Amino acid sequence: MASVTSLSASLQQRVSTALTAAVPSVEGADPLLRRSDRADFQANGVLGLAKRVKANPRELAASVVEALPADDALIAEVEVSGPGFLNITVADTAITANLAARADDPRLGVPTAANPGITVIDYAQPNVAKEMHVGHLRSSVIGDALAKILEFDGERVIRRHHIGDWGTNFGMLVQYLIEHPHELDHARDDRDGDSGEASMSRLDHLYKSSRALFDSDEGFKDRARRRVVDLQAGDPQTLALWQQIVDESKIYFYSVYDKLDIRIADEDIVGESGYNDMLAETCDLLEKSGVAVRSNGALCVFFDDVKGKDGEPVPLIVRKADGGFGYAATDLSAVRNRTGDLHADTLLYVVDVRQALHFKMVFETARRAGWLTDEVTVRHIPFGTLLGKDGKPFKTRAGESVKLEDLLDEAVERATTVVREKGEKIGLTDDEITANGVQVGIGAVKYADLSTSLGRDYVFDLDRMVSLNGDTSVYIQYAYARTRSIFRKATTDQKPAPHPELALAPAERALGLHLDAFADTLAEIATAYEPHRLASYLFQLASLFTTFYEQCPVLTADGGAAQVENRLFLCDLTARTLHQGLDLLGIRTPERL
Repeated sequence: MASVTSLSASLQQRVSTALTAAVPSVEGADPLLRRSDRADFQANGVLGLAKRVKANPRELAASVVEALPADDALIAEVEVSGPGFLNITVADTAITANLAARADDPRLGVPTAANPGITVIDYAQPNVAKEMHVGHLRSSVIGDALAKILEFDGERVIRRHHIGDWGTNFGMLVQYLIEHPHELDHARDDRDGDSGEASMSRLDHLYKSSRALFDSDEGFKDRARRRVVDLQAGDPQTLALWQQIVDESKIYFYSVYDKLDIRIADEDIVGESGYNDMLAETCDLLEKSGVAVRSNGALCVFFDDVKGKDGEPVPLIVRKADGGFGYAATDLSAVRNRTGDLHADTLLYVVDVRQALHFKMVFETARRAGWLTDEVTVRHIPFGTLLGKDGKPFKTRAGESVKLEDLLDEAVERATTVVREKGEKIGLTDDEITANGVQVGIGAVKYADLSTSLGRDYVFDLDRMVSLNGDTSVYIQYAYARTRSIFRKATTDQKPAPHPELALAPAERALGLHLDAFADTLAEIATAYEPHRLASYLFQLASLFTTFYEQCPVLTADGGAAQVENRLFLCDLTARTLHQGLDLLGIRTPERL
């Protein structure tokens, strides 16, 4: 089905046409239309236009009103206020008719991109043989939401999980496995042998044992260092054991991401090792083109605007003086692969804000080398730090990073307590309470992250996050569950149906206008890459629905069967919009809560 033009877009077009009619010498004047608490919308563009043509703004505003179609079914009233603002009220009929068109479309009237491209999004980057901690949460959650939103917009999205699967530590781990070949064996009688917890236990024991031996035994240390050389040279035995460590880590990664309700596909995991064959060529191309130069034995790229505290230039080191490749070589090779082989026209990197300078230098280097052209958009999507209630980085009491699984388990436990308290009153079974506790707990963690604007830190407070009140996912999930409850209570002859002929109560109008803005909101997010805007939209929708629920009886409406049907129609469209919006954020919607 064709997309539905929003009321805002229709008004924008009409007022722009009226502005041109009032001042023919100026074409395409922007009405500067926005939502207003004085009317449905306010157009502020007259003031700027009046200044440009040296006209009286109130007189010009009156001329614009006269130029609007007299018999327009969209506009109920236009008032000139203040120095020349236009306060515009939309007709009730137009609101319901537009919502009816959205309800007829499985996509709720949301269009797909006219010219979709290929976006590679780099997110969820855990390290092999290491336990995931809270620092891995934000990239995973933000990246997953952006990928879902862009795919819904029609974009072809290629996910890339740039895991840490290469480096000197692997010489130590592989050498220990050679000398202790059964270290990663799965116990035959262990029914949880392939579980993430069991895998992490084996990896943790391998790492601690090999590290202890590395620190205490000079002979083992020498053998481990030689094993790094074997690994980099592609020795078959060394590579096979390295792959065993990677595969064991993936079992663990998948278990954590399953708990987080994020899908990670094996073909999307392309770690640091995936670009090994390109590193030397990348360095050669940079040196031959003059983009990179040798400095104190290292291959470096310099920038006029990047200097240290001493005023000396801080370079991007592509290859170290000892011949080893730095992170920059891997990241630049990834850019080459993603633009040259995957033909991406957009590259997104969902990485900690503290890496901003690194990516600035990588992107600039890639531009100089010609690997990033004007046809390619590249963005670092930064995120801030997870803080404890004391305002410091979130740590355990012992000062260690909080394990991600522990955090998720605690969130589910807290949420289940809240769900049980409400659920027992409405007759939820233990299985329903358990399932809802998982959906509410994981949703709470995701929403707290996604409702925070990019680059900002936020305080991790589970008590607030699982609250039924305030800006939380639980509040939104509860609004959805309330819509389903209304339909369970409806009689067989009470069905949702739009009635454009009916006048709307203020709470109905507010809810309807916000529902109509869903497509515009998603369009903004797809270009700005800011998922917190969707979180904000959904919270406001849940709040407006709550007001509607409190002020407008649905099944007992005193306006007769038509009003019951129209209000059920609003409930149904609200439910579908909440469900679709939360799904794009990776959050489930329990039917009963």
